[in-house]
Amino acid sequence: MTTTAHPLFNWSPEAVVFDCDGTLMDSERHWQDARTQVFRDFGLRAPSGFAEQVKGVHYADCGRLMAESVHKPELTADLTSALLRHFLSLVADDPVTMPGAVELVRSLSGRLPLAVASNCPSEVVEGSLRRAGLLEHFQHIVVPSAGPETAAVRPKPWPDVYATAARLCGVSPARALAVEDSLTGMESARRAGLRVVGLGPRPDGERAERADLWVPALHSPELLGWAGTWTLRASGGDVE
Repeated sequence: MTTTAHPLFNWSPEAVVFDCDGTLMDSERHWQDARTQVFRDFGLRAPSGFAEQVKGVHYADCGRLMAESVHKPELTADLTSALLRHFLSLVADDPVTMPGAVELVRSLSGRLPLAVASNCPSEVVEGSLRRAGLLEHFQHIVVPSAGPETAAVRPKPWPDVYATAARLCGVSPARALAVEDSLTGMESARRAGLRVVGLGPRPDGERAERADLWVPALHSPELLGWAGTWTLRASGGDVE
């Protein structure tokens, strides 16, 4: 099966690691709404372009950047706490999957190791995926942690979440594929050594190089066609 001339389509991953926010779940808009509400609650105004600057950033870093953007670093802890509180409320009320997420995950489930690498708290990731009926398809959920057992798991753009996810799936990072919608997450995956599929419009300049391949969405025919060859190759079947 020939889907495109792109060289990546001649390769098959041995594990797939998905981002959650904006990739599997349509929750990036909840972060934006939460940020807007927090700025409003504190009588502040977000600077121009701030939403794009913090897309995919860990919520603690986002709270810090919010405080710095309005020149009030003393509000970092309060803004961070309010941001998470508003987000949790919004995502609990309206968990929605991204187009194609359910179909792609279910088609791969049980055939390749699947994991999620996210900057969100574990209760958000697991709760969202559970309500969407997807949690059972993932062997591992990796999020940043400062606990004694996972002290080295730093948030994206550090490579830790993706490197850890590949290790838990039992493959080297070079044999795993990351699926991401944010430049921050793509940088994390590339630094970990994974190949990357970027979701959304291909950006201009050097930013485009953070992904090996860009597709509009998870239900893009080129991505679905390529994914259909992975398990055939893994089982020794013919790909025509």
